[in-house]
Amino acid sequence: MSLLAHEIDSIRAREIHLAEPYEPKDPAGLLRMVFMIPFGHAYSLMGNGPMGLVDMINRSKEIPAVAERALHYECLVREGNRLSAPAGEVYRSIESPAAVADADVIGVSVINSGDMHSLFRQLDLAGVPRRAAARQPGVHPLVVGGNSGLADPEPLADYLDVIALGEAEKSLAELLRIVHAHQAGAGPNLPLLEQLARVPGLYVPSLYECDYLPGGGVAAVRPLTLTVPATVSAQYLTVDGLHPAHFVYPVSDGTCAGMHPTVGCKHACRFCNLGVPPFRQAPLEMLKAYVDQLEQHDIRTIIISSPTFTQYKHRRELLAHISAYSKRAAAAGKTVSVIIGSIRADELTRDYLDSVTELEEFGHLFTELNLKQARGIITIAPEWASQDLVEMWGKTQRQDRVDHAIDLCRESRDVNTVMLYFIVGAPGERPEDRLKVADYAVDVLDRLGHPDGMIVVKLHQFMPKPGTESQRLRMADPDVVAGYSTLIEERLRELVGDQRLEQHFRVLDLGASHMHLEVVCSRGDRRMGRVLEDLYAADVDLAALTKAELMAALARRGLDYERHLRHMDETVLPWHTSNHVNPRAEQQLAQRLYEREGAAS
Repeated sequence: MSLLAHEIDSIRAREIHLAEPYEPKDPAGLLRMVFMIPFGHAYSLMGNGPMGLVDMINRSKEIPAVAERALHYECLVREGNRLSAPAGEVYRSIESPAAVADADVIGVSVINSGDMHSLFRQLDLAGVPRRAAARQPGVHPLVVGGNSGLADPEPLADYLDVIALGEAEKSLAELLRIVHAHQAGAGPNLPLLEQLARVPGLYVPSLYECDYLPGGGVAAVRPLTLTVPATVSAQYLTVDGLHPAHFVYPVSDGTCAGMHPTVGCKHACRFCNLGVPPFRQAPLEMLKAYVDQLEQHDIRTIIISSPTFTQYKHRRELLAHISAYSKRAAAAGKTVSVIIGSIRADELTRDYLDSVTELEEFGHLFTELNLKQARGIITIAPEWASQDLVEMWGKTQRQDRVDHAIDLCRESRDVNTVMLYFIVGAPGERPEDRLKVADYAVDVLDRLGHPDGMIVVKLHQFMPKPGTESQRLRMADPDVVAGYSTLIEERLRELVGDQRLEQHFRVLDLGASHMHLEVVCSRGDRRMGRVLEDLYAADVDLAALTKAELMAALARRGLDYERHLRHMDETVLPWHTSNHVNPRAEQQLAQRLYEREGAAS
């Protein structure tokens, strides 16, 4: 048996399907869609986007397609930036021995803009031409992209045939119907891509042309024909319109499974795109029934990955249901571990904390992976230590609310670790604001009051997100921001000394290399894709990319790194086709922040 076949058989043997059973489709006469997931098996199951869509396509008789999954299997061979199947083997999906390259449609996800180059690795692995213009209809699959890393889709405009904006349950189903009809010669007398461009939520980059500005950016974006819409809006669905697997992991590897009790956020912070989609909540009975399934299969790690779980109106009932399972497991000598996403301090209540601490073990995903100790962990995101900045950015995490949350943690005695998320390098910020992060962390430890308390300070560079009021704002060079991390840690050392710093604090950041790519990819135009392809093809290690390497690659394509850091004051943004932000709101935010930054403290 081949290495790949052996690994896939092992994967299939340990998978547990948690969704309602359905009768498999006969693939004859149907499209074959392969979702390429750039992770190993265990992590791939946490991707509710592709996993939910696979489940939806395969159980829906109305969608003329079958869906499969192709992963980054352990046996794949890596050479430089490229992956390949073991010698003599064909890269295939879990569900079929047929080559991924023979699919009708390939689906790819880009989770983070700094990881856009992973698309090239995916397409090379499948043996599909990277550039859309090099792919031949009827010979190569249609390549469809999605997920939050494509908030600015333009760097990959020359590589993706179609981009699904927002939630794809409806738009992808319609795409598959159109492609199926087109292949059968039963559709309207229009080119396939023009038909797809008419579907709400589907963006077809090749049907638009851009007028480029020197160094980066665009002066105009326009559709090539009158049949193509001038703008495309992301699609967001009601709870009834969302497939159940959008809320719960449909497959487990037997060790863990999880859920998304909420989608979107009730708040609309000006730097965050969580509040862009409308806020929706999963039905409680769905989640309780899911927990019952986990108990039935003895799955004892439960991930609640909603970043706004404290907004879930049935959280007490859900946690009580999980706690009941945990107690039954404890009586049998087993431990149920619950990993909960970050919470808002202004939404933390004694009732919520009591419900959480009823669980045998609870924590937060990042700290579970990075800290040795496993006692209770609560994650809070003040974002800024200066209260006027908190208010300017639309946060509601006032100091008194955070203090109240920490008081509750102290009283509970079950929470000894607090992870604090802060943004650094944002417009409006002054040097003293950054140093206040250290003071803030010390105050939290003192207020927590536990002898074995731990404060994890997680620093994130400010990154303007397309689709938010902050999208045009200036950003700091990542090399400069890396220095801010050092200054904050030095300030902590001054405040508490070496021994206490070692015992009670961690200061973590994302690293400058990754952020250099985010700078240019999060707001780049179509030329950026060629820069990424150049670096990828030259086997430059993109995980350790230096600023000098990036600047040289940009210059070869006529682009300027510094231009991507600036405030974007031109009328048209590279992502103009999908931009729906109120320009007046952008201007008002920028004016307030820049005035504060320039004012004397």
